[in-house]
Amino acid sequence: MSLEQQLLQRLAALNPSHLEVVNESAGHGGYFPGKESHFKVVMVSDVFQGLRSVQRHQKIYAAVGDLLAPSKIHALAIHAFVASEWQGQDTSSPECAHAPKTS
Repeated sequence: MSLEQQLLQRLAALNPSHLEVVNESAGHGGYFPGKESHFKVVMVSDVFQGLRSVQRHQKIYAAVGDLLAPSKIHALAIHAFVASEWQGQDTSSPECAHAPKTS
């Protein structure tokens, strides 16, 4: 099972009303086809109600646990919302300074 699929499976336990897992590895240095090292998670869930941003991230870290290891996921960008916060949020990622150059 791919790392992306494992992330989706584990994060489903937080009962999201919206869950998006994006493999952003291609935008980073050292990329090769099939590489899974950099991901972005956009999640909307009631379990985040009343929690500060760091507490929301901690819930996600607890769910994905051992996937955040040097031999697996190198970077995980997290955008965690409750439904009332979700509309109109910009969850775009900045370009990596070490991204492969296209020319």
